[in-house]
Amino acid sequence: MTTAATSSKFAKYLPILGWLPGYQSGWLRFDLVAGLIAAAVVTPQAMAYATIAGLPVQVGLYVALAPMLVYALLGSSRRLSVSSTSALSILTGSALLTAVGPSGNPADAIIPAATLAFLVGIFLILASLLRLGLLANFISHPVLTGFKAGIGVVIFVSQLGKVLGLSIPGGSSVLKTTGIILTSLNQINWPTVALAAITLAILILLPRFVPRIPAALVAVAAGITLSAFVNLDGFGISLIGDIPTGLPSFSLPDLSLVGSLWLPALGIALMSFTESTAAARAFRGQGEPAVDANHELFALGMANIAGGFFQAYPAGGGTSQTAVNANAGAKTQLAELVTVALVALILLFLAPFISLMPEATLGALVLVAAAGLVQIGEFREMAQIRRLELIWALLAFSGVIVLGILEGILVAILISLLTLLVQVDHPPVYALGRKPGTDVFRPLGDHPQDETFPGLLLVRTEGRLFFANISRVIDRLWVLIHQDTPQVVLLDCDAIPDIEYTALKSLIDFEEQLQNAGIVLWLAKLNPEALYMIRHSSLAKKLGDERMYVNCEQAVEAYARKLGKRAAID
Repeated sequence: MTTAATSSKFAKYLPILGWLPGYQSGWLRFDLVAGLIAAAVVTPQAMAYATIAGLPVQVGLYVALAPMLVYALLGSSRRLSVSSTSALSILTGSALLTAVGPSGNPADAIIPAATLAFLVGIFLILASLLRLGLLANFISHPVLTGFKAGIGVVIFVSQLGKVLGLSIPGGSSVLKTTGIILTSLNQINWPTVALAAITLAILILLPRFVPRIPAALVAVAAGITLSAFVNLDGFGISLIGDIPTGLPSFSLPDLSLVGSLWLPALGIALMSFTESTAAARAFRGQGEPAVDANHELFALGMANIAGGFFQAYPAGGGTSQTAVNANAGAKTQLAELVTVALVALILLFLAPFISLMPEATLGALVLVAAAGLVQIGEFREMAQIRRLELIWALLAFSGVIVLGILEGILVAILISLLTLLVQVDHPPVYALGRKPGTDVFRPLGDHPQDETFPGLLLVRTEGRLFFANISRVIDRLWVLIHQDTPQVVLLDCDAIPDIEYTALKSLIDFEEQLQNAGIVLWLAKLNPEALYMIRHSSLAKKLGDERMYVNCEQAVEAYARKLGKRAAID
């Protein structure tokens, strides 16, 4: 094997070898600035997300160390920022609560959370070996929108206790938490509410009026500064408490927990991969290599396995932090390496200051992040474009709210399967007309003024024809035939990529039924795969070349010649 081939093979598994040798000096400034800005955003965000998972705040920073470092070396995306996300955090919290049970001390959940990350990594690696990159498209966008909105509501409600100064048991459902709040209104700590309101104002207004300043960092700094000079305990405002100084120590996963964690780990792995791939594709830079979904499985898997050995919980590529990275001008994953270095410095030297942060500040950070998961505009757009998609989204949303977070993943998967089955089982079948003065054939239902041809019915269906949908396609064809009573039925096959054996046998039977009814079947614009199947079947002998056409226009001209009416058609 040549040196070039060897380098290419290594670069496939270690993409840093692909961009580092060609690194341009002009990129360095952009990567350094992007890494600094990303650290300013990721640091407070990661600490806030850790509280969603029911873990100590420093564990959120641990997720921005080993997982982010490993992905920066192995990931195929040059801009994806891999650390904690709000969705993965709430999923982690639910998994730990279900598998390990509630704990009065968040530190007790560190090793179980790291074990969960390890299992997530194992599942992602296995998926990579099995070439399951197609799973990136497994959950449809409407279903994912509804699922994330449900998560957003759950997270939002779970943080209300912190911003109201109320004590609410961890793991309480949306309805239970709402009930506790409504019955505890007289116990609200108003200084806590005031601090949370100020933090929210900073988080909402600063990006609007001074977008270049990281609002989350300003909010955290303001909270810590206030705590340093004012005795907040005296006002009943809780602080996050002591944070250990230093980097996370190496620790082995607790394999005794595998039995109780493997199922939620499977769902979290799917969510991590889906989120990460979507973010990587959305922020892919011009001229950058395409995102390799199977390689992303490998890179994310290794990142989570590394996190599992260094006290992190499951990690993934988040849209918000990736957007910050991309908008700050990141050119390569060097920006993420800069972020990792800055987070490490924070853990080494600034932990005592972070311990002064009020819980209300973190709670407000989480509220803003949770609100961002509820994309009202997406729901409105679905309602305007296709209401069925809105129904899928609302079902996924309801699954999370009513059944719970982990159960919501199962609901989302089942709904995605259902939408796939519905689409496969209901392929569109419609009549065609010709746009006047052209050779363009389009749906007659959308363009009733288009030309039609007496005795000739042009029809089109879309998608692969196979055993699950062929009966419905033929039933729909008969409906159109009975409405038109043609002499010839021309089936436009342009949008049929393939015909499965069962479907082919059904088409042969359909042609025979048409013949018995005195109707002739013609085919036009067959794709190579479909043409191959027909050529090797008895249908080809029945049709002959004179009943199979290159396109619809050629078929219409043949029909006109057959009837001696070409002048009328022209």
